[in-house]
Amino acid sequence: MPQRTVAVQNWNVTVTDAKFHWYDLVAGFPAVPDIRDPVGRYLRRMQFDLEATMEKRLLYLVVSRPRVRFDTNRSPSWGFFSLKLTLPLLVGAEQKRDSVTLELDVPFAATMKKPVVTVQDRFLILNWGGLVEAMSIHDVLQHHDHGLKFVSRVQFVGQTKDTSGRLAKGRLTTLQKIQQNNSEHSDTLLLVQRLHFEIDSAQGDPALLPANQNPVAADLLLKDRMDLAECTVIKYFEGDVMRGRKDHELAVRRARMVEVQANNNVNDVTIDLTAPEADSDRYYDLMSEYVPVSRGHRMRCHLLNGDVALTILPPERKA
Repeated sequence: MPQRTVAVQNWNVTVTDAKFHWYDLVAGFPAVPDIRDPVGRYLRRMQFDLEATMEKRLLYLVVSRPRVRFDTNRSPSWGFFSLKLTLPLLVGAEQKRDSVTLELDVPFAATMKKPVVTVQDRFLILNWGGLVEAMSIHDVLQHHDHGLKFVSRVQFVGQTKDTSGRLAKGRLTTLQKIQQNNSEHSDTLLLVQRLHFEIDSAQGDPALLPANQNPVAADLLLKDRMDLAECTVIKYFEGDVMRGRKDHELAVRRARMVEVQANNNVNDVTIDLTAPEADSDRYYDLMSEYVPVSRGHRMRCHLLNGDVALTILPPERKA
């Protein structure tokens, strides 16, 4: 068991790393990808990334965005004397025509000045001779400037740690239902976030004590912190009643919050979900049925008998 302190603790929680994964590509028990194919290698790398999270305590948000695909019935076009590539798109369930223009940079390993372009409905493949790149439609929209103004709607919040790796295998029942209900008109993505906890206490951060440097004690302390942060973010995006959660789960979470407060003597917890990559990435325009769209979601919570009293804070102004 970790060594505890008795002084009152105030927690400040921030996001140090965040990454989107297209959950639709791993949902539905997909076959093992063929790594001889560029798209197969892409899918296997994504599976590796998600499988690596099952041993870590990370926060994930299930978000939905309007369905978007490459239009394979129209041809991409190049700009004159440049590497500007215009790709036709089909947006939404009604498949409205649109397009996106990319400004490509020649990779170091390329042996061709202009790549051979192959377009599938969900993937763009660029063959540079010495290098073959495969990008999903969401990679393209996330990392290149465009005029499409969509927001990411948060549908569910959870933690990644799971020794059976159900998240990477697309075998979480709740996520399967969300994906199936939205598949006709929306794409489902996972936003995986690594959280940093700064502890303000007269006795310092218990995680820094020599007795808590062993892996078991460190993980138990982190579990307390992640469980509280997860419960707070759930309530923030899902509202006071946390609709969609069963009564048994709510009772377990309430008992867990009582335990966390008793173990750590927590007073206030401030959470800032602004990701380091959010400045130039529209995918971080998050919203839900209960909170308006923003790239800087900030909240403060106070525990009272297992209930999370939540206060929504305005986005932090930059100097």
